[in-house]
Amino acid sequence: MGKFHDSIKPAHQQFIQDQHIFFVSTAPLSPEGHINLSPKGLDCFRVLSENQVAYMDLISSGNETSAHTLENGRITFMFCSFAGTPNILRLYGKGFTVLPHSLEWNTYAPHFKIHPSTRQIIVADIHLVQTSCGFGVPLYNYTGERDIHFDWAQKKGADGLAAYMQEKNLLSLDGLPTNLSV
Repeated sequence: MGKFHDSIKPAHQQFIQDQHIFFVSTAPLSPEGHINLSPKGLDCFRVLSENQVAYMDLISSGNETSAHTLENGRITFMFCSFAGTPNILRLYGKGFTVLPHSLEWNTYAPHFKIHPSTRQIIVADIHLVQTSCGFGVPLYNYTGERDIHFDWAQKKGADGLAAYMQEKNLLSLDGLPTNLSV
């Protein structure tokens, strides 16, 4: 049975730090809109306080999280144990995007190793934490991170990355603007 908390406890923070992957989910308000669910890795998630988290977001083929949080703020993170004790942890909150040229960048960026392909930082104020068993989650062995993204970004270069974002990251699947287009 799930347990609910109004903040991230030290044991939750340790569990988060021990995971190599997490999932972020957002959705537009439109009932016809597409729900987004994305896996993330590369040591990009940070617990900033008992009620605030952030992750460094790299340039990729879409920008749904930015569009959805700009529209309505709703965001959910999920961490699950693929080794050791089975556990699932969800963080529910209101998210927002911090761009490199914004005033808030200097507050959040020092928490991360910023790469040339860092697109933005997604910050979320957490109002509910849920833990539940992970009895149905299979066991997997972690063998390392992929560096394909960084090779791709290096080949693109700064101008190529900027052009890619202009082409792929200004609108969501449903045509909602992202913070990059505002």
